[in-house]
Amino acid sequence: MSGMLQFDEAGARRLEAVYTTPDVVGQRREVRRILGLRPGEHVVDVGAGPGLLAAEMAAEVGPAGRVHAVEPSESMRALAAARTRAPAATPETAPVEIAPVEIAPVEIMAGSADALPLPDASVDAAVSTQVLEYVADVPGALAEVRRVLRPGGRLLVLDTDWDSIVWHSRDAARTARILAAWDEHLADPHLPRTLAPTLRAAGFTQVRTHVLPLLNVGYDPNTFSAMNASTIGAFVTGRAGIDDADVRDWIDDVTSLGDAAFFSLNRYVFLASKPVRPLPASPG
Repeated sequence: MSGMLQFDEAGARRLEAVYTTPDVVGQRREVRRILGLRPGEHVVDVGAGPGLLAAEMAAEVGPAGRVHAVEPSESMRALAAARTRAPAATPETAPVEIAPVEIAPVEIMAGSADALPLPDASVDAAVSTQVLEYVADVPGALAEVRRVLRPGGRLLVLDTDWDSIVWHSRDAARTARILAAWDEHLADPHLPRTLAPTLRAAGFTQVRTHVLPLLNVGYDPNTFSAMNASTIGAFVTGRAGIDDADVRDWIDDVTSLGDAAFFSLNRYVFLASKPVRPLPASPG
């Protein structure tokens, strides 16, 4: 896994900033809508990162529910803990006093997709966003999620097929080289293509799919593409013959296009269920 992204404190804060862009805020809103959490439910966020989704789900399940935020990175867990410990606040600009929203307890836990620190059949729902594409053994991770889900529980997986990316630049060949090197930070940059049958083989049923496009037209520093360019540049430097000058020129290119800037990327959502009764064994 030497090609995977590593998150020290500075890296974790850079990723947190990307997650606060309107693009990713809207993505989380759609994830929560599709999952449809109900008050009192227990949910595990697999690969919770800086805890933004976990905090939002805590408000949805309310004080009778519980959120388990599982994250392998110590730096990310520190950000998630700070975020989810903070009490709900009343906006300073509110014309009248607004009561804080009652939220569920959020438990920040060290763990990974293939080793969840939870008992069998202990949660009603599981969420994994931008995680399984980093996991070498996806069937093993899905078996682990299935273990902790209660019968009838549901799993939402969101991942990217990085061939769906469209990033306009003045030097298309250089952009193609950089994005090909960026693929090396993933175990499977095309995971969504095979995820539906893999979910079924892992014992999940009622697999439903959605696509969530990210679209940035015109340059804005507060967008997913603009904020992610430096992360991509840092990772690809020294790979596939790409040097510092290549990266500087590429970032200058894609961030100087003004109204001509264009970026699009598809995120794919899979919602599946753990059967209430065990599935019959396959013959043979």
